[in-house]
Amino acid sequence: MDRRLRGRNKPPLLTAGVVLITILMTSLLTVRPSANRSGLQNIQRPRVRDAGITVGILPTGPLNAITDVAGVLVGHTTIVRGENIRTGVTAILPHNANPFLEKVPGAVFVGNGFGKLMGSTQVNELGEIETPILLTSTLSVPRVADAVLDYMLALPGNENVQSVNPVVAETNDGYLNEIRRRHVTSADVLAAIKTAKSGPVDEGSVGAGTGTVAFGFKGGIGTASRKLPAALGGFTIGVLVQTNFGGILTINGAPVGRELEQYYLKDQPGVAHQKKKGSTAPDKGESGNSYEVDGSIIIVIATDAPVDARNLGRMAARAMMGLAKTGATGSNGSGDYAIAFSTSGDVRIRVAGNAGDRNSARNTKLLPNDAMSPLFLAVIEATEEAIYNSLFRATTTTSRGHTIQELPLERTLEILRKHGALKRQSKVQRPMSNVSD
Repeated sequence: MDRRLRGRNKPPLLTAGVVLITILMTSLLTVRPSANRSGLQNIQRPRVRDAGITVGILPTGPLNAITDVAGVLVGHTTIVRGENIRTGVTAILPHNANPFLEKVPGAVFVGNGFGKLMGSTQVNELGEIETPILLTSTLSVPRVADAVLDYMLALPGNENVQSVNPVVAETNDGYLNEIRRRHVTSADVLAAIKTAKSGPVDEGSVGAGTGTVAFGFKGGIGTASRKLPAALGGFTIGVLVQTNFGGILTINGAPVGRELEQYYLKDQPGVAHQKKKGSTAPDKGESGNSYEVDGSIIIVIATDAPVDARNLGRMAARAMMGLAKTGATGSNGSGDYAIAFSTSGDVRIRVAGNAGDRNSARNTKLLPNDAMSPLFLAVIEATEEAIYNSLFRATTTTSRGHTIQELPLERTLEILRKHGALKRQSKVQRPMSNVSD
Protein backbone atom coordinates (compact mmCIF):
# COMPACT_ATOMS: atom_id res chain seq x y z
CA MET A 1 0.00 0.00 0.00
CA ASP A 2 1.27 3.55 -0.79
CA ARG A 3 2.93 5.10 2.28
CA ARG A 4 0.92 8.28 1.77
CA LEU A 5 -2.21 6.31 2.68
CA ARG A 6 -0.91 5.14 6.04
CA GLY A 7 -1.54 8.34 8.02
CA ARG A 8 -4.29 8.70 10.56
CA ASN A 9 -6.12 11.31 8.48
CA LYS A 10 -6.39 9.40 5.20
CA PRO A 11 -9.82 9.81 3.53
CA PRO A 12 -12.20 6.97 4.52
CA LEU A 13 -13.43 6.39 0.96
CA LEU A 14 -9.88 6.17 -0.37
CA THR A 15 -8.94 3.73 2.38
CA ALA A 16 -11.97 1.57 1.61
CA GLY A 17 -11.12 1.67 -2.08
CA VAL A 18 -7.55 0.52 -1.46
CA VAL A 19 -8.77 -2.30 0.77
CA LEU A 20 -11.29 -3.39 -1.86
CA ILE A 21 -8.63 -3.36 -4.59
CA THR A 22 -6.30 -5.38 -2.35
CA ILE A 23 -9.00 -7.99 -1.73
CA LEU A 24 -9.81 -8.23 -5.43
CA MET A 25 -6.14 -8.58 -6.40
CA THR A 26 -5.63 -11.29 -3.79
CA SER A 27 -8.62 -13.23 -5.06
CA LEU A 28 -7.28 -13.03 -8.61
CA LEU A 29 -3.83 -14.30 -7.65
CA THR A 30 -5.12 -17.66 -6.48
CA VAL A 31 -8.17 -19.17 -8.11
CA ARG A 32 -9.92 -20.92 -5.26
CA PRO A 33 -12.53 -23.70 -5.22
CA SER A 34 -14.91 -23.94 -8.20
CA ALA A 35 -12.90 -21.30 -10.02
CA ASN A 36 -14.99 -19.02 -12.18
CA ARG A 37 -12.11 -18.66 -14.59
CA SER A 38 -11.92 -22.36 -15.32
CA GLY A 39 -15.67 -22.71 -15.34
CA LEU A 40 -16.03 -19.93 -17.91
CA GLN A 41 -13.55 -21.62 -20.20
CA ASN A 42 -15.11 -25.03 -19.87
CA ILE A 43 -18.54 -23.76 -20.92
CA GLN A 44 -17.15 -23.60 -24.43
CA ARG A 45 -16.02 -27.23 -24.47
CA PRO A 46 -18.44 -30.17 -24.23
CA ARG A 47 -18.13 -33.49 -22.48
CA VAL A 48 -17.76 -36.48 -24.78
CA ARG A 49 -21.44 -37.45 -24.57
CA ASP A 50 -22.45 -33.95 -25.64
CA ALA A 51 -20.12 -34.35 -28.60
CA GLY A 52 -21.97 -37.48 -29.74
CA ILE A 53 -19.50 -40.05 -28.38
CA THR A 54 -20.95 -43.04 -26.55
CA VAL A 55 -18.41 -45.15 -24.68
CA GLY A 56 -19.33 -48.76 -24.00
CA ILE A 57 -22.77 -50.32 -23.52
CA LEU A 58 -23.79 -49.64 -19.93
CA PRO A 59 -26.01 -46.66 -18.99
CA THR A 60 -24.53 -43.75 -17.08
CA GLY A 61 -25.77 -42.30 -13.82
CA PRO A 62 -27.80 -39.06 -13.90
CA LEU A 63 -24.71 -36.81 -13.84
CA ASN A 64 -22.26 -39.24 -15.44
CA ALA A 65 -19.91 -38.41 -12.56
CA ILE A 66 -18.38 -40.00 -9.49
CA THR A 67 -20.91 -38.06 -7.42
CA ASP A 68 -23.65 -40.30 -8.83
CA VAL A 69 -22.52 -42.65 -6.06
CA ALA A 70 -24.65 -41.41 -3.19
CA GLY A 71 -22.69 -39.57 -0.50
CA VAL A 72 -19.52 -38.96 -2.53
CA LEU A 73 -18.33 -35.32 -2.48
CA VAL A 74 -15.71 -33.61 -4.67
CA GLY A 75 -13.93 -30.30 -4.13
CA HIS A 76 -11.20 -28.41 -5.99
CA THR A 77 -8.75 -25.65 -5.24
CA THR A 78 -7.29 -24.27 -8.47
CA ILE A 79 -4.09 -22.22 -8.15
CA VAL A 80 -3.21 -19.93 -11.06
CA ARG A 81 -0.71 -17.17 -10.31
CA GLY A 82 1.53 -15.14 -12.57
CA GLU A 83 3.25 -16.76 -15.55
CA ASN A 84 4.64 -19.88 -13.88
CA ILE A 85 2.17 -21.30 -11.36
CA ARG A 86 -0.49 -23.77 -12.53
CA THR A 87 -1.34 -26.33 -9.85
CA GLY A 88 -3.99 -27.28 -7.30
CA VAL A 89 -5.72 -29.84 -5.13
CA THR A 90 -8.72 -32.12 -5.63
CA ALA A 91 -10.47 -33.76 -2.68
CA ILE A 92 -12.75 -36.82 -2.87
CA LEU A 93 -14.79 -37.58 0.26
CA PRO A 94 -16.49 -41.01 0.46
CA HIS A 95 -19.23 -39.47 2.64
CA ASN A 96 -19.91 -36.40 4.77
CA ALA A 97 -19.46 -38.09 8.16
CA ASN A 98 -16.22 -38.38 10.14
CA PRO A 99 -14.14 -40.66 7.87
CA PHE A 100 -12.05 -41.96 10.77
CA LEU A 101 -15.07 -43.05 12.80
CA GLU A 102 -16.82 -44.41 9.70
CA LYS A 103 -14.09 -45.91 7.56
CA VAL A 104 -14.87 -47.33 4.15
CA PRO A 105 -13.41 -50.51 2.67
CA GLY A 106 -10.77 -49.64 0.12
CA ALA A 107 -7.95 -50.93 -2.04
CA VAL A 108 -5.10 -49.57 -4.16
CA PHE A 109 -3.92 -51.19 -7.38
CA VAL A 110 -0.53 -50.27 -8.81
CA GLY A 111 -0.26 -50.48 -12.59
CA ASN A 112 3.21 -48.93 -12.54
CA GLY A 113 4.71 -47.67 -9.31
CA PHE A 114 6.65 -44.62 -10.45
CA GLY A 115 4.84 -42.31 -8.04
CA LYS A 116 4.21 -41.18 -4.50
CA LEU A 117 0.88 -42.50 -3.29
CA MET A 118 1.01 -41.82 0.44
CA GLY A 119 -0.97 -44.20 2.62
CA SER A 120 -1.28 -47.01 0.08
CA THR A 121 0.45 -49.74 2.09
CA GLN A 122 -1.86 -49.38 5.09
CA VAL A 123 -4.92 -49.25 2.83
CA ASN A 124 -3.95 -52.56 1.27
CA GLU A 125 -2.91 -54.10 4.58
CA LEU A 126 -6.12 -53.26 6.46
CA GLY A 127 -8.51 -52.80 3.55
CA GLU A 128 -9.74 -49.48 4.95
CA ILE A 129 -9.68 -45.80 3.99
CA GLU A 130 -10.06 -43.41 6.92
CA THR A 131 -9.49 -39.94 5.42
CA PRO A 132 -10.56 -37.98 2.36
CA ILE A 133 -8.58 -38.89 -0.77
CA LEU A 134 -6.47 -35.96 -1.98
CA LEU A 135 -4.92 -35.48 -5.43
CA THR A 136 -2.19 -32.90 -6.02
CA SER A 137 1.24 -32.11 -7.50
CA THR A 138 4.17 -34.47 -6.86
CA LEU A 139 6.29 -32.32 -4.56
CA SER A 140 3.24 -31.10 -2.64
CA VAL A 141 2.30 -34.54 -1.29
CA PRO A 142 3.91 -34.09 2.17
CA ARG A 143 2.34 -30.67 2.69
CA VAL A 144 -1.06 -31.90 1.58
CA ALA A 145 -0.78 -34.87 3.92
CA ASP A 146 0.13 -32.58 6.80
CA ALA A 147 -2.97 -30.48 6.11
CA VAL A 148 -5.11 -33.62 6.02
CA LEU A 149 -3.75 -34.56 9.44
CA ASP A 150 -4.69 -31.13 10.78
CA TYR A 151 -8.19 -31.56 9.37
CA MET A 152 -8.67 -35.07 10.74
CA LEU A 153 -7.29 -34.40 14.22
CA ALA A 154 -9.57 -31.38 14.58
CA LEU A 155 -12.77 -33.29 13.77
CA PRO A 156 -15.16 -33.78 16.71
CA GLY A 157 -14.79 -37.31 18.02
CA ASN A 158 -11.10 -37.59 17.12
CA GLU A 159 -9.75 -35.94 20.27
CA ASN A 160 -7.93 -39.11 21.38
CA VAL A 161 -6.80 -40.30 17.94
CA GLN A 162 -3.03 -40.81 17.78
CA SER A 163 -2.59 -42.34 14.33
CA VAL A 164 -4.18 -41.32 11.02
CA ASN A 165 -3.37 -42.67 7.55
CA PRO A 166 -3.83 -39.84 4.99
CA VAL A 167 -4.31 -40.99 1.40
CA VAL A 168 -2.61 -38.51 -0.95
CA ALA A 169 -1.85 -39.22 -4.61
CA GLU A 170 -0.09 -37.13 -7.23
CA THR A 171 0.98 -36.52 -10.77
CA ASN A 172 3.89 -34.33 -11.82
CA ASP A 173 2.76 -30.97 -13.22
CA GLY A 174 6.30 -29.58 -13.49
CA TYR A 175 6.11 -28.84 -17.22
CA LEU A 176 3.48 -26.15 -16.71
CA ASN A 177 3.97 -25.44 -13.03
CA GLU A 178 6.84 -24.06 -10.97
CA ILE A 179 6.78 -27.33 -9.05
CA ARG A 180 9.90 -26.84 -6.89
CA ARG A 181 8.33 -23.92 -5.03
CA ARG A 182 5.50 -26.17 -3.75
CA HIS A 183 2.76 -23.58 -3.93
CA VAL A 184 -0.02 -25.71 -2.42
CA THR A 185 -0.71 -24.59 1.15
CA SER A 186 -2.66 -26.01 4.06
CA ALA A 187 -5.38 -23.43 3.39
CA ASP A 188 -5.70 -24.71 -0.18
CA VAL A 189 -6.16 -28.28 1.03
CA LEU A 190 -8.71 -27.37 3.69
CA ALA A 191 -10.62 -25.28 1.15
CA ALA A 192 -10.87 -28.23 -1.24
CA ILE A 193 -12.10 -30.52 1.55
CA LYS A 194 -14.53 -28.10 3.14
CA THR A 195 -16.11 -27.00 -0.15
CA ALA A 196 -16.46 -30.54 -1.47
CA LYS A 197 -20.00 -31.16 -2.66
CA SER A 198 -22.28 -33.53 -4.46
CA GLY A 199 -23.74 -32.73 -7.88
CA PRO A 200 -21.89 -31.87 -11.10
CA VAL A 201 -18.09 -32.04 -10.92
CA ASP A 202 -15.85 -29.39 -12.47
CA GLU A 203 -13.56 -30.99 -15.06
CA GLY A 204 -10.57 -30.10 -17.18
CA SER A 205 -7.98 -27.56 -16.07
CA VAL A 206 -9.11 -27.40 -12.45
CA GLY A 207 -7.84 -28.56 -9.07
CA ALA A 208 -5.12 -31.18 -9.29
CA GLY A 209 -5.50 -31.12 -13.09
CA THR A 210 -4.61 -27.45 -13.51
CA GLY A 211 -1.07 -28.09 -14.78
CA THR A 212 -1.26 -31.60 -16.23
CA VAL A 213 -0.64 -32.86 -19.77
CA ALA A 214 -2.07 -35.98 -21.43
CA PHE A 215 -1.13 -37.43 -24.83
CA GLY A 216 0.70 -34.13 -25.55
CA PHE A 217 -2.54 -32.16 -25.11
CA LYS A 218 -3.85 -30.39 -22.03
CA GLY A 219 -5.02 -32.98 -19.52
CA GLY A 220 -6.81 -32.51 -16.23
CA ILE A 221 -9.69 -33.81 -14.13
CA GLY A 222 -12.35 -36.00 -15.71
CA THR A 223 -15.19 -38.09 -14.35
CA ALA A 224 -17.85 -40.57 -15.50
CA SER A 225 -20.21 -43.16 -14.04
CA ARG A 226 -22.17 -46.28 -14.84
CA LYS A 227 -25.50 -47.46 -13.40
CA LEU A 228 -26.05 -51.20 -13.59
CA PRO A 229 -29.52 -52.39 -14.62
CA ALA A 230 -31.73 -53.65 -11.79
CA ALA A 231 -31.27 -57.23 -12.95
CA LEU A 232 -27.53 -56.82 -12.32
CA GLY A 233 -27.99 -55.28 -8.90
CA GLY A 234 -28.73 -51.65 -9.80
CA PHE A 235 -25.40 -50.53 -8.36
CA THR A 236 -23.60 -47.31 -9.32
CA ILE A 237 -19.91 -47.09 -10.16
CA GLY A 238 -18.23 -43.68 -10.45
CA VAL A 239 -14.70 -42.79 -11.56
CA LEU A 240 -12.63 -39.61 -11.29
CA VAL A 241 -9.22 -39.25 -12.96
CA GLN A 242 -6.26 -36.91 -12.85
CA THR A 243 -4.63 -37.35 -16.29
CA ASN A 244 -0.96 -36.58 -16.88
CA PHE A 245 0.35 -39.40 -19.06
CA GLY A 246 1.20 -40.21 -22.66
CA GLY A 247 0.79 -42.65 -25.48
CA ILE A 248 -1.16 -42.76 -28.73
CA LEU A 249 -4.60 -41.27 -28.15
CA THR A 250 -7.37 -43.62 -29.21
CA ILE A 251 -11.06 -42.75 -28.82
CA ASN A 252 -13.64 -45.50 -29.31
CA GLY A 253 -11.02 -47.35 -31.31
CA ALA A 254 -10.28 -44.45 -33.67
CA PRO A 255 -6.57 -43.49 -34.06
CA VAL A 256 -7.03 -39.86 -33.03
CA GLY A 257 -3.47 -39.22 -31.87
CA ARG A 258 -1.95 -40.67 -35.01
CA GLU A 259 -4.20 -38.69 -37.34
CA LEU A 260 -3.62 -35.51 -35.36
CA GLU A 261 0.10 -36.29 -35.79
CA GLN A 262 0.80 -36.07 -32.10
CA TYR A 263 1.80 -39.30 -30.41
CA TYR A 264 4.58 -41.12 -28.60
CA LEU A 265 7.71 -41.95 -30.67
CA LYS A 266 6.37 -40.04 -33.66
CA ASP A 267 9.77 -38.58 -34.46
CA GLN A 268 11.85 -41.69 -33.84
CA PRO A 269 13.56 -43.34 -36.84
CA GLY A 270 11.75 -46.49 -37.92
CA VAL A 271 8.41 -45.46 -36.45
CA ALA A 272 5.64 -45.27 -39.04
CA HIS A 273 4.87 -41.63 -39.73
CA GLN A 274 4.35 -39.49 -42.76
CA LYS A 275 3.48 -35.87 -42.27
CA LYS A 276 0.55 -34.93 -44.43
CA LYS A 277 0.98 -32.28 -47.07
CA GLY A 278 -0.14 -28.93 -45.72
CA SER A 279 -0.34 -30.26 -42.16
CA THR A 280 -0.20 -27.68 -39.39
CA ALA A 281 0.74 -30.17 -36.70
CA PRO A 282 3.81 -28.90 -34.79
CA ASP A 283 7.11 -30.70 -35.06
CA LYS A 284 8.84 -31.83 -31.88
CA GLY A 285 9.57 -28.86 -29.67
CA GLU A 286 7.83 -26.31 -31.92
CA SER A 287 5.07 -25.53 -29.42
CA GLY A 288 6.80 -26.76 -26.31
CA ASN A 289 5.32 -30.26 -26.64
CA SER A 290 7.92 -33.01 -26.61
CA TYR A 291 5.48 -35.89 -27.10
CA GLU A 292 7.14 -37.66 -24.20
CA VAL A 293 5.13 -40.52 -22.75
CA ASP A 294 6.28 -40.27 -19.14
CA GLY A 295 3.69 -38.99 -16.71
CA SER A 296 1.05 -40.45 -14.43
CA ILE A 297 -2.63 -41.03 -13.86
CA ILE A 298 -4.61 -41.37 -10.67
CA ILE A 299 -7.93 -43.19 -10.99
CA VAL A 300 -10.40 -43.00 -8.09
CA ILE A 301 -13.27 -45.50 -8.17
CA ALA A 302 -16.37 -45.30 -5.97
CA THR A 303 -19.29 -47.71 -5.74
CA ASP A 304 -22.35 -48.23 -3.59
CA ALA A 305 -22.14 -51.99 -4.08
CA PRO A 306 -21.43 -53.99 -0.90
CA VAL A 307 -17.91 -55.02 -1.89
CA ASP A 308 -15.03 -55.82 0.43
CA ALA A 309 -11.41 -54.73 0.06
CA ARG A 310 -10.42 -57.87 -1.84
CA ASN A 311 -12.97 -57.35 -4.59
CA LEU A 312 -12.35 -53.60 -4.58
CA GLY A 313 -8.77 -54.48 -5.45
CA ARG A 314 -10.05 -56.52 -8.36
CA MET A 315 -12.18 -53.58 -9.51
CA ALA A 316 -9.18 -51.25 -9.26
CA ALA A 317 -7.16 -53.61 -11.44
CA ARG A 318 -9.80 -53.38 -14.18
CA ALA A 319 -9.28 -49.61 -14.35
CA MET A 320 -6.00 -50.35 -16.13
CA MET A 321 -8.02 -51.95 -18.93
CA GLY A 322 -9.99 -48.74 -19.39
CA LEU A 323 -6.72 -46.81 -19.34
CA ALA A 324 -5.25 -49.06 -22.01
CA LYS A 325 -8.24 -48.52 -24.29
CA THR A 326 -7.39 -44.81 -24.50
CA GLY A 327 -3.96 -45.58 -25.96
CA ALA A 328 -1.84 -45.20 -22.82
CA THR A 329 1.50 -46.95 -23.07
CA GLY A 330 2.40 -47.31 -19.37
CA SER A 331 5.95 -46.05 -19.65
CA ASN A 332 8.82 -46.52 -17.22
CA GLY A 333 8.21 -43.08 -15.72
CA SER A 334 4.43 -43.29 -15.46
CA GLY A 335 2.78 -43.71 -12.08
CA ASP A 336 -0.48 -45.52 -12.82
CA TYR A 337 -2.62 -45.99 -9.70
CA ALA A 338 -6.24 -46.89 -9.02
CA ILE A 339 -7.90 -46.30 -5.64
CA ALA A 340 -11.26 -47.97 -5.06
CA PHE A 341 -13.73 -47.73 -2.19
CA SER A 342 -17.31 -48.70 -1.33
CA THR A 343 -19.81 -46.38 0.33
CA SER A 344 -22.30 -49.15 1.13
CA GLY A 345 -23.59 -49.08 4.69
CA ASP A 346 -23.43 -52.88 4.72
CA VAL A 347 -19.62 -52.83 4.61
CA ARG A 348 -18.74 -49.56 6.38
CA ILE A 349 -16.33 -49.95 9.29
CA ARG A 350 -17.71 -48.00 12.23
CA VAL A 351 -15.32 -47.32 15.10
CA ALA A 352 -17.15 -47.54 18.44
CA GLY A 353 -16.13 -45.85 21.64
CA ASN A 354 -14.62 -48.71 23.64
CA ALA A 355 -12.16 -51.49 22.98
CA GLY A 356 -14.78 -54.19 23.46
CA ASP A 357 -16.91 -52.79 20.66
CA ARG A 358 -13.89 -52.26 18.42
CA ASN A 359 -12.90 -55.90 18.79
CA SER A 360 -16.36 -57.33 18.21
CA ALA A 361 -17.25 -59.28 15.08
CA ARG A 362 -19.04 -57.49 12.24
CA ASN A 363 -21.91 -58.90 10.24
CA THR A 364 -21.61 -57.83 6.62
CA LYS A 365 -23.49 -58.53 3.41
CA LEU A 366 -21.11 -58.94 0.52
CA LEU A 367 -21.53 -59.50 -3.19
CA PRO A 368 -20.22 -62.93 -4.19
CA ASN A 369 -17.41 -63.25 -6.70
CA ASP A 370 -19.81 -64.37 -9.41
CA ALA A 371 -21.65 -61.03 -9.20
CA MET A 372 -18.52 -58.94 -9.84
CA SER A 373 -18.20 -59.11 -13.62
CA PRO A 374 -20.74 -56.34 -14.40
CA LEU A 375 -18.95 -54.08 -11.93
CA PHE A 376 -15.65 -54.83 -13.65
CA LEU A 377 -17.09 -53.76 -17.00
CA ALA A 378 -18.55 -50.61 -15.41
CA VAL A 379 -15.10 -49.65 -14.09
CA ILE A 380 -13.51 -50.18 -17.51
CA GLU A 381 -16.10 -48.07 -19.32
CA ALA A 382 -16.23 -45.27 -16.74
CA THR A 383 -12.44 -45.03 -16.59
CA GLU A 384 -12.16 -44.76 -20.36
CA GLU A 385 -14.86 -42.08 -20.56
CA ALA A 386 -13.50 -40.10 -17.60
CA ILE A 387 -10.14 -39.85 -19.37
CA TYR A 388 -11.80 -38.56 -22.54
CA ASN A 389 -13.77 -36.02 -20.48
CA SER A 390 -10.55 -34.72 -18.94
CA LEU A 391 -9.23 -33.99 -22.44
CA PHE A 392 -12.45 -32.61 -23.88
CA ARG A 393 -12.95 -30.20 -20.98
CA ALA A 394 -9.35 -29.04 -20.57
CA THR A 395 -8.29 -25.73 -22.09
CA THR A 396 -5.10 -24.42 -23.70
CA THR A 397 -2.61 -23.42 -21.01
CA THR A 398 0.55 -21.30 -21.17
CA SER A 399 3.03 -21.32 -18.32
CA ARG A 400 6.78 -21.45 -17.73
CA GLY A 401 7.34 -20.47 -21.35
CA HIS A 402 5.39 -23.50 -22.64
CA THR A 403 2.02 -23.69 -24.32
CA ILE A 404 0.05 -26.92 -24.21
CA GLN A 405 -2.86 -26.89 -26.62
CA GLU A 406 -6.30 -28.22 -25.79
CA LEU A 407 -7.45 -31.23 -27.80
CA PRO A 408 -8.76 -29.80 -31.11
CA LEU A 409 -12.38 -30.91 -30.92
CA GLU A 410 -13.55 -30.20 -34.45
CA ARG A 411 -10.67 -32.16 -35.98
CA THR A 412 -11.12 -34.92 -33.41
CA LEU A 413 -14.80 -35.29 -34.28
CA GLU A 414 -13.95 -35.41 -37.97
CA ILE A 415 -11.58 -38.31 -37.29
CA LEU A 416 -14.23 -40.10 -35.23
CA ARG A 417 -16.81 -39.68 -38.00
CA LYS A 418 -14.35 -41.00 -40.54
CA HIS A 419 -13.82 -44.15 -38.48
CA GLY A 420 -17.47 -44.62 -37.49
CA ALA A 421 -16.73 -43.93 -33.83
CA LEU A 422 -19.59 -41.45 -33.26
CA LYS A 423 -22.69 -43.20 -31.98
CA ARG A 424 -25.10 -40.30 -32.55
CA GLN A 425 -25.24 -36.77 -33.93
CA SER A 426 -22.88 -34.40 -32.19
CA LYS A 427 -24.28 -31.33 -30.46
CA VAL A 428 -21.09 -29.49 -31.43
CA GLN A 429 -22.04 -27.51 -34.53
CA ARG A 430 -19.10 -25.16 -34.88
CA PRO A 431 -15.38 -25.10 -34.10
CA MET A 432 -14.39 -24.60 -30.49
CA SER A 433 -12.47 -21.37 -29.92
CA ASN A 434 -9.07 -21.58 -28.24
CA VAL A 435 -9.04 -19.90 -24.85
CA SER A 436 -5.67 -19.40 -23.21
CA ASP A 437 -5.22 -19.84 -19.52
